[in-house]
Amino acid sequence: MRLGDGVVARALFTMMNHIKPDYTGIGLRAPHYAQVLEERPSLGFLEVHSENFFHAGGASLHMLQRARECYPLSLHGVGLSLASADALALPHLEKLASLVERVEPALVSEHLCWGAIDGEHFNDLLPFPHTSEALQIVTERVERVQARLKRQILLENLSAYVAFRDCDMSEFDFLAELVRRTGCGVLLDINNLYVNACNFDFDARQELARVPWDAVGEIHLAGHSVGELCLIDTHGSRVCDEVWALYREAVALGGPRPTLIEWDTDIPALEVLRDEAARAAAINREQTCPA
Repeated sequence: MRLGDGVVARALFTMMNHIKPDYTGIGLRAPHYAQVLEERPSLGFLEVHSENFFHAGGASLHMLQRARECYPLSLHGVGLSLASADALALPHLEKLASLVERVEPALVSEHLCWGAIDGEHFNDLLPFPHTSEALQIVTERVERVQARLKRQILLENLSAYVAFRDCDMSEFDFLAELVRRTGCGVLLDINNLYVNACNFDFDARQELARVPWDAVGEIHLAGHSVGELCLIDTHGSRVCDEVWALYREAVALGGPRPTLIEWDTDIPALEVLRDEAARAAAINREQTCPA
């Protein structure tokens, strides 16, 4: 029996929506919208910030839908505030669910942090103590989010500038238990790990051993700046040599994962982002095709 055109189109869409482990991509930002749609550069996938596309229509959403026709898409959120003392932000979740239903992304991710309380939103991704109480709260919220979205979400380790004395576990032990309880995935940000290791004086390579590798669905790479007192996760420069070295160790330990170049400030020419993505791809090839 001949498959209907709709079934064929859906099968092709599903194939295109898959992000292979060795694919590398870039964060798509407004300065590059037109160029990416016109030139369609060779990239494994694109990632956007979910909240930038919460409106039901408009030019930005139209652009995203056009980009979605050419590339697998990852939606990366910054506003669910999963670890807040406030209740889960259901209006925010509904907007995210509508966007997911509209564009059918390959991946959906969110930061493991909080950023709002008592109805006030802070323009930051804030840390929280990794305690058993916090684990129970976040577990319940992740389960609700995944049930509403009807899919797994990835949670990202955070760059932080303060540490809490009253912690029952490390960040990656917290993430591993959250994975066990909810079936969520992990978005491993290598730059965040490096920044925290420098700021809080621990061995980033030892922390890689705590990562629940079977759950890692994506890796982020980015640049940072050096402040007077600490490193700052600015996403405004090329990935530094030390982060590249840590990425190479991560890939050797856990295998290739879809890897994204993040760049959010002082955004350079598209070729610079493509060059960074190509460097990540070369490291992935070293592991998949060793000499």
